[in-house]
Amino acid sequence: MEVFKNVLCPFCGCCCDDLEVEVDSNKIINVKNACALGRGKFLSIGEHRLLKPLVKVDGELVETDLEKAVEKTVEMIKNSSYPVFYGFGCASCEAIKLCLEMADLSGGLADNISVVCHGPTILGLQDMGIPSATLGQIRHRADLIVYWGCNPVEAHPRHTIRYGPLSSGRFVTGRKSRRMVVIDVRKTPTATMADVFMQVKPNSDFEILTALRALVNDLDLEVEEVDGVPVAKLEELADMMINAKFGALFFGLGLTMSYGKEHNIEAAIALVRDLNKKTKFVMIPMRGHFNVTGANEVFTWQTGYPFCVDFSMGYPRYNPGETSAVDVIARGECDLLFIIGADPCSHLPHYIVERLKNVKLVVLDPSITPTVKMADVAIPVAYVGIEASGTAYRMDGVPLQLRKVVDPPPGILSDVDVLNRIVRRLK
Repeated sequence: MEVFKNVLCPFCGCCCDDLEVEVDSNKIINVKNACALGRGKFLSIGEHRLLKPLVKVDGELVETDLEKAVEKTVEMIKNSSYPVFYGFGCASCEAIKLCLEMADLSGGLADNISVVCHGPTILGLQDMGIPSATLGQIRHRADLIVYWGCNPVEAHPRHTIRYGPLSSGRFVTGRKSRRMVVIDVRKTPTATMADVFMQVKPNSDFEILTALRALVNDLDLEVEEVDGVPVAKLEELADMMINAKFGALFFGLGLTMSYGKEHNIEAAIALVRDLNKKTKFVMIPMRGHFNVTGANEVFTWQTGYPFCVDFSMGYPRYNPGETSAVDVIARGECDLLFIIGADPCSHLPHYIVERLKNVKLVVLDPSITPTVKMADVAIPVAYVGIEASGTAYRMDGVPLQLRKVVDPPPGILSDVDVLNRIVRRLK
């Protein structure tokens, strides 16, 4: 038996890098230090596995070999008038770079899954900038942790232990030395841990943030409540934030996908900026998939834009709301959708999935998903971070190395190897 130490977890944006993976005869038999979600991914890689390339013939998916599947994919891309390359939340940075090259070569559109999660965060920080930090700084220094519109206990189970209120830092040690605040529309498992839980009405985040800004700037609110929240409670929270030595605001889709969207994020950034006049405060978005942050980073290196990048004019063009994958599919402009590191048929709105019936689908995925079942071409790839190495970005923008701990099933290549074959043929 071989034990791999300091393995990066390829599940959520925490990218925990302290896992110990026990391997015997090329089979993972145990994973230590992981949460239930991360451990489950390592131990279940053999389930629902896509083992052979599939090509649709007369409406049915039939097995084929890799060369024929690649050849069919290249033919479909070359014959497409406007291909869309989408996903990338569970792909390595190296694979994302190759897909951007394919989008450029074919005059198509490249977009990543942040368009349906933290896209408003990106729009807000482009307008305002973002006072941020690494998770390590927060672990060692933050004495106040605020979770707004997110539920890390269920979505990022080790976040509170490694970086949040339960972590043991160099200058702030343990839960007794930290205050924890949760702001959400319902009492979540995370809220039960909090020192202060503020329940707000759905879609009232912008008003609450604006009221907190006024209080932080020593202005009086001439009302008794703001959208159902007593002003006394808002004053208590504002005082707690001002008196913190180092505060951190973590926010999730409860803030980005409620009414206001990027304006909510702008208000949150403005609040943190105001707090920095009186103390030290930072903020970090709670990113879901393990490399969705990396997708934004690679898109920005290569094109200058973090998502929604259109190459149809011969150069990168960026206009969210027009050049996003969801909008292009909704308008019926896309005739080929190339998917890697995502399962849009499970996650996109139903009417968008209905539109995909009229779109050719190429999918690279390690397992059989609803999107694979709808595909015209499905090519199996190795699990990056388990069966293939690569690079991923943690939610705070720190790049980390994904490691290979076992070999993939016979005949299955990494996504980078498959994409290299496609790119060479496109050229």
